Amino acid sequence: MGKTPGVDLTPYRTFLTELASASGDFIRPYFANPDLKVETKADNTPVTMADKGAEELLRSLINKKFPDHGIIGEEHGNENEEAEFVWVLDPIDGTKSFITGVPLWGTLIALLHQGRPVLGCINQPILGQLMIGDCATTTLNGKRVQTRATSRIEDATLLTSDPINIRKHLGDQAEEYISKARLVRTWGDCYGYLLVASGQADIMIDPIMCPWDIAALVPIIQGSGGVITDCIGGGAYPAESTLATTKELHSQVITALNA
Repeated sequence: MGKTPGVDLTPYRTFLTELASASGDFIRPYFANPDLKVETKADNTPVTMADKGAEELLRSLINKKFPDHGIIGEEHGNENEEAEFVWVLDPIDGTKSFITGVPLWGTLIALLHQGRPVLGCINQPILGQLMIGDCATTTLNGKRVQTRATSRIEDATLLTSDPINIRKHLGDQAEEYISKARLVRTWGDCYGYLLVASGQADIMIDPIMCPWDIAALVPIIQGSGGVITDCIGGGAYPAESTLATTKELHSQVITALNA
């Protein structure tokens, strides 16, 4: 288990598992439900009662268990975000997939210690997958996973949530490099990072990200032996973009994206 100096993460890992289970039970009945109502937020992205209700549930559980901790959430804002420990919540990362019946979404829950992500999970309750990382190790349903040792773009499986964002924000040179990959797919949002961390894919690129999209991914990718930064090679959190790769590929991907 990963260690943060002076901090025992064991009780937080146990609670993280409880949060994932509770939110999954809440969200599951909404998935592929023809009666689900979809609203549009001010940023033109979709939101549902599943998103809102799951975050409300997570917040209530955190406030009851750790009332001195802070919370940063996509749907309901921030509270006590300067606390030593802060939980970062994205109840449904991949709402566009969720509302179209595609199970490539997940619940992201992270714990920051003094502003640094030290624990994170991706929970996919439809497929029954729970991935937890602590910067030193990453597990999928309790079994340790690692990135694979892919070192050439020609052998790589490359994923992104939205190819339009690649063209718009990273330019023609990025699109040209990506076209060299053995396989390019939009198995995106947090599920793409789960695939990289478990050795099923090699590169995941998202040119546009928010804090709640990123925080849980950092301990997961690092714990699986991968490298996670922003798209120009800077710090992974906080950031406005995300690149996660095998350690063998990272430097060449950064060079290609920023040529």
